[in-house]
Amino acid sequence: MTDPYPIVLQPILKEKVWGGRRLASLGKQLPAGVNVGESWEVADLDATSASGGGGGAARSLILNGALAGKTIRDAGDAWGDAAGWSGAFPLLVKYLDAREHLSVQVHPSPAYAAAHEEAHLKTESWVVLAAEPGSVIYKGLKPGTSADNLRAAIEGGTVADVLVSVPAVVGACHTLPSGTVHALGAGVLVAEVQTPSDTTYRVYDWVAEYGRPERELHVEQALASALFDAPPAGVTAQGKRSPVAQTEFYRIESISADCEAVELDAMGTGPVVVMAARTMGCGVVCQGCEEVPLMPGQTAVIPAACARGAVLRCGPGTTAIVATVA
Repeated sequence: MTDPYPIVLQPILKEKVWGGRRLASLGKQLPAGVNVGESWEVADLDATSASGGGGGAARSLILNGALAGKTIRDAGDAWGDAAGWSGAFPLLVKYLDAREHLSVQVHPSPAYAAAHEEAHLKTESWVVLAAEPGSVIYKGLKPGTSADNLRAAIEGGTVADVLVSVPAVVGACHTLPSGTVHALGAGVLVAEVQTPSDTTYRVYDWVAEYGRPERELHVEQALASALFDAPPAGVTAQGKRSPVAQTEFYRIESISADCEAVELDAMGTGPVVVMAARTMGCGVVCQGCEEVPLMPGQTAVIPAACARGAVLRCGPGTTAIVATVA
């Protein structure tokens, strides 16, 4: 059996009607003439929805080391407790490029998920990497909005009127607990960390605004899942190393460093995901392992046994998103 080591993963690109071409700036090799909305950086799903991939499994392939060509699930099975996860990897990590507004949607609330076996929680956090002037993020419902108000807005095509919109600011992180009505606005590029679920209830799809073909809405499920309290306020990264999200499932830090070494082991005892969002080249160094280089836009998973004492060696202008499993 191979000893655990930081694994670099091959992205899974997803064509989306709302997607664009900016993921090329993160080193993604985009097919010609295709609007790519998502790059799944770390994925280990047994099944995906039609919007997420067509119902089949989605598992990231390993690019480096003794397990090259194997899946992230294979790594967890091979390393056992040293990996820090058993079975499916406990996070789904992506980059999203919104050329147009994403659909307004909601994921199952804790109460709805508890009552419906087929529904799975999906708490997610967006770290804004780029934003066009005037772009926004839709998160939560305006104060005083009731279930009846939301139903009327869905039926009348006026959902945008009951949504809270906040400016998209580079460096800000917005956490959306499962049950939050939300949408990523046009012109925004984000890194996304979420629980590994693809259960989504769509309430508005901007058909009139963009001339999109109509897709099914999930009105009753959405109304039963929607939370009417305000979600957490956005958190903007400050300084070289800044915590920007803390949930019961994961913790996220934003690291901005220039030719420095940043220790990663203070963030927890589980596996760690490192997204090299902006860099001229950096690397992960663990005790007993050779340095694992990360090119711009690449993502690595550091198994738990290696995360203790791990160091991110930053190249010029590095911005990294680091997520630790809770």
